[in-house]
Amino acid sequence: MAKLIFGCGYLGLRVAQRWLADGHTVYAVSRTQQRAVELAAFGIRPVVADVTQPDTLAALPVAETALYAVGYDRRQNQSMHEVYVAGLRNVLGALPKETGRFIYISSTGVYGDSAGEWVDEDTPCLPQREGGRACLAAEEVLAAHPLGVSSVVLRLAGIYGPGRTPRKDLLLAGEPIPAPADGYLNLIHVDDAAAVVLAAQRAPTPRTYVVSDGHPAQRREYYLELARLLKAPAPTFVDAPPSSPAAQRAAADKRVSNARLLRELDVRLAYPSYREGLAAALIEEG
Repeated sequence: MAKLIFGCGYLGLRVAQRWLADGHTVYAVSRTQQRAVELAAFGIRPVVADVTQPDTLAALPVAETALYAVGYDRRQNQSMHEVYVAGLRNVLGALPKETGRFIYISSTGVYGDSAGEWVDEDTPCLPQREGGRACLAAEEVLAAHPLGVSSVVLRLAGIYGPGRTPRKDLLLAGEPIPAPADGYLNLIHVDDAAAVVLAAQRAPTPRTYVVSDGHPAQRREYYLELARLLKAPAPTFVDAPPSSPAAQRAAADKRVSNARLLRELDVRLAYPSYREGLAAALIEEG
């Protein structure tokens, strides 16, 4: 059966590789011909199109499963609303009516600040940052569309893994991390996130899941462990500029629960906490 991916990047590519290994035909939408060539080298069938340009989406293939995992690229001089909300609306309007399940990658940023308390899928959404507001608006667009009844929304915590271990260079250089030492980090390893996407194909619909490892870590603890693994100096911290993304993320302090995910999708995480995940990521990085 055919699969279709919008946003075949850090997460999307890993999902594509799993689908290919299972014998599926995988299509992926790319804005550029250069990226299309790269995707083709993996055995993926590229579709050159731009979610923010509806005219380019006229010939999308019929797919049993469509994954919308489009990230935000600040270099494109577009707003988050244009990419996350208008882009999703364009895609939903262009998909063939025969499209099956639709999986949307959202963010735990939809919750805002909870003063370190636990949140889950039933917690009211009060996003404080632009990204969280855009993701929540996109979820609402999907819910109002006919495909919404066969959709799954995955609200991802901070995704990490090989090639994406934030602040590693600062630790190795002995430079301070521009964030408060206190406050929770909610994380999910990229391979576990990919496994959840595949599991979402068998979820009841419509349904929303928070995707995290379920073991929030204090920022200080996380960077102490990363420094230990790197054999780097112990981390130090400095206040980030109030308007910076790092400061805004830190202001939204919460712990996110993955109880529904584990209960309903029967997912067994390969990396149940950041400790196992960081160690594996650094080994893979070499």
